[in-house]
Amino acid sequence: MKQLWAPWRLEYIKSADEETGCIFCRAAEADDEEGLVVKRGELAFVLLNRFPYASGHLMIAPYRHEGEFGELTSEEAVEIHRLASAGQAALAETMRPQGFNLGWNLGRIAGAGVVDHVHQHVVPRWGGDTNFMPVLADVKVLPEALADTRRTLAAAWLVG
Repeated sequence: MKQLWAPWRLEYIKSADEETGCIFCRAAEADDEEGLVVKRGELAFVLLNRFPYASGHLMIAPYRHEGEFGELTSEEAVEIHRLASAGQAALAETMRPQGFNLGWNLGRIAGAGVVDHVHQHVVPRWGGDTNFMPVLADVKVLPEALADTRRTLAAAWLVG
């Protein structure tokens, strides 16, 4: 039997139970490396998901703590859209995915893990990226540490 060694994963599992408050507000206030922030805008910022669906999974959130999509200002919505587009371009340049999922999960029943601070997801996808690991073992394998992915994407960021 082969074993997977991912000692960094235990840190995330333990911290998920200990964390209080809004993950987006904490990330916005932290330094970029600690908060896994890839890019900061005027009204919104981009960070890596600590529990990603795939390597490079980005989230774009307004700095303002807002739980209702319809309550975003026009300026916030435009900046989030621009950051998502630039994030998609940075991922395309650095990771060469074959496709993307972009979306908003609004409400717990719709899959939102954080319901009180709206955010958009940008998930790079590759053919066969859903393999036997998540299906049989309920495990996802990421080929790169999150801090390394953050540095790579921050360095390659394209802002339009």
